[in-house]
Amino acid sequence: MPILKVAQIGHPVLRQKAREVSREELLTPAFQAFIDSMIETMRDAQGAGLAANQVHEPVRVCVIEVKDNPRYPYKPNIPLTILINPVLTPLCGTRFENYEGCLSVPDLRGIVYRSVEIRVEAWDRFGNPIDKVVRGVTAGTFQHECDHLDGMLFVDRVEDPRTFCTWKEFARQHEPRFREHVKELVEHYGS
Repeated sequence: MPILKVAQIGHPVLRQKAREVSREELLTPAFQAFIDSMIETMRDAQGAGLAANQVHEPVRVCVIEVKDNPRYPYKPNIPLTILINPVLTPLCGTRFENYEGCLSVPDLRGIVYRSVEIRVEAWDRFGNPIDKVVRGVTAGTFQHECDHLDGMLFVDRVEDPRTFCTWKEFARQHEPRFREHVKELVEHYGS
């Protein structure tokens, strides 16, 4: 499957609200091949997820996977998950501090507050229903990817711009504390 070009901040496709996908369109060979290309692109870029509008297709599809990812060594593993037309619902008012980065916003990180527990309703890549609860850091990853489908980037959710830093400075200044924070979240919420 071909590796797709990832749109960078400033490209208008990243600000478009993605359209829903019909079951008929989803099941076409061309659409299934597109999903495979999204997975390959995410893995090639060492991303934790990828939304379709990040690869210039404004449709409500995102792929998520963390498998001992060297770019995010502190994130718990997430099995490959394909979400079609996802709807996320916060299940509690508790939020957590999440240092985020993005393939579409190179070399920048910042603190975003995310719901600690969400309900995820979507279809899988074959149109089968998904209805599950996701918690902790994993919930943050799901929220980040689904934000893309509404034309939002993590930079739009950063409340304090003083938290912005490069990846290098994140590693030097913030990663050790953030690793401890993630460890506590995983111990408390299980992911």
